[in-house]
Amino acid sequence: MANGVKRYRALKYTLFVCCYMFWVASAVLIAVGIYAKVSKETDVVDTLTTDPALLLIIVGSLMFIITFFGCFGALRNATCLLKTFLGILVAIFILQIVTAVLGYLFTDMVMERTEKFMQNAIVRYREDLDLENVIDFVQKKFQCCGVHTYNDWSDNVYFQCSEENPSLEACGVPFSCCLRVRNETVFNTMCGYVVQSMDPGPAGRIVHTAGCLDKVVWWGKKNLFLVGWITMGLLCLELCMITLASCQVSRIAMSQQRKKQGGGKPSRERLDSNVWLPASWNGQSE
Repeated sequence: MANGVKRYRALKYTLFVCCYMFWVASAVLIAVGIYAKVSKETDVVDTLTTDPALLLIIVGSLMFIITFFGCFGALRNATCLLKTFLGILVAIFILQIVTAVLGYLFTDMVMERTEKFMQNAIVRYREDLDLENVIDFVQKKFQCCGVHTYNDWSDNVYFQCSEENPSLEACGVPFSCCLRVRNETVFNTMCGYVVQSMDPGPAGRIVHTAGCLDKVVWWGKKNLFLVGWITMGLLCLELCMITLASCQVSRIAMSQQRKKQGGGKPSRERLDSNVWLPASWNGQSE
């Protein structure tokens, strides 16, 4: 019996610790998202697909609610919360598998949607500070410019290459497209001006001319094993939490069933699917 109690406690607190770590991480995501949202200009119109701050808040809130079910359910031996947590995790796990399979089968459609998303991001570059920072990070990280070529920046009203454009950045590209000079102490943020009016040869000596879509796809193929191992790690962690939650629900149900068959007197714990037990309960029938 002592070994059974130890196993149950190990099961219970392992699930609690796993859920608690994700719970804290989700709270951090929400805090960062709210801070970024408050720091923005009030007249900016945000959408989920182009606003990183809004995406952080939504994802963090969903994680917070789901992991709360797991934390409180594991700690308080609440089968109703554990079953809710278990059902949501199973649904997310299946959805991830289906998404991966569909993404593999419909690669062309995924690439088309990704291209359209990146084009919309370029159009809204100056309208959202968070989006602007994300695009600059991607272009500097992957040493690229635009979606397919540096001329894609003409889709943005500030960088549009036309005589009617009064912007000082007309026919230019953002500074994140520029080549970095070794031992440069002061970075020239105007290095991308009028680059779109140049041919690819001369422009290639000033900015990166390759598009970000091809560079990101190339990076994904080059680091396929790394991406695969990270994905498998997340799926295994979800599967582990599903197993722990299932075992705890099963253990509580078995204990309650033994108690019912043994003719024990009903206590304040209800013998149904919504059992709530004290946090100190050790997995044994009274």
